[in-house]
Amino acid sequence: MLYVNNNGKVLPRESYNLQAGSRAFLYGDGVFESIRIFGGKPINLDIHFKRLFKGAEALCITIPDYLHGEFLTEKMLELIALSQITTGGRCRVSVDRTAGGTYRPEKNDAVFFIEVMPLEENEFILNYKGLEVDIYKPLKLTKTFLSPFKTKNGLVKVMAAVHAAEQGLDDFLLTNEQGNIIESSNSNLFIVSNGVLYTPGLEEGCIGGTMRMLVINIAVQNNIRVYECPILPHNLLSADEIFLTNAISGIRWVGGYRTKRYMNVTSRRLMMLLNAYWNKELGLG
Repeated sequence: MLYVNNNGKVLPRESYNLQAGSRAFLYGDGVFESIRIFGGKPINLDIHFKRLFKGAEALCITIPDYLHGEFLTEKMLELIALSQITTGGRCRVSVDRTAGGTYRPEKNDAVFFIEVMPLEENEFILNYKGLEVDIYKPLKLTKTFLSPFKTKNGLVKVMAAVHAAEQGLDDFLLTNEQGNIIESSNSNLFIVSNGVLYTPGLEEGCIGGTMRMLVINIAVQNNIRVYECPILPHNLLSADEIFLTNAISGIRWVGGYRTKRYMNVTSRRLMMLLNAYWNKELGLG
């Protein structure tokens, strides 16, 4: 049985009911983090919590003194143990504005919600078949001060994912208002050319991905050059490789963009380095 923590109350997942007036439900008024679990332990927590609380601050949600990283870690580990997740899994932590009001909230106090679920894999696994992608044209992402955070206003990405499935694609790449490619519907973007990594900078309006940051750091530590710069559609056609990163999947390589085909030499190497890093950090090796 899986369990959730609804603002301090632990209960079975099946018995959880949405609170009337939930601002997360009515207005997408909150932020969240998706966190990978290895060996029954959530990983990369410092970076996740930093982004979570900065996102809440950007939304003017007031965080009480007790609601800090150590508190959330304790509650996550409690749910993982109750849910008997001893190997791989995922956790979602939300911080939302408390119920009340319409577009204008009655209060700015924070409430939290944590849920966990098991995954079969106890390490990051590179996809066997490369993803098929294209550029999504009906909607663009607008850069704002909220762009780096995982807010609950995700309709552009939802529509991109829906339309990708309708067209038999694995994902769509999203552009900003300047036409630069900044991310996919659920991941940050990297391209590889002559062994060098290129990824959109945060000033382009992409999400400040936790896995993006980790992959950049691991690449630099292993003498792989990384540049943050604008990515244009023609850069996809001249690239040797494309891969996507997020906290749950790690790295996924792209096999095709329209008629262009790609290999996965660099993404495969980085995935091995990524797993070696976490095996060492968690003592799983």
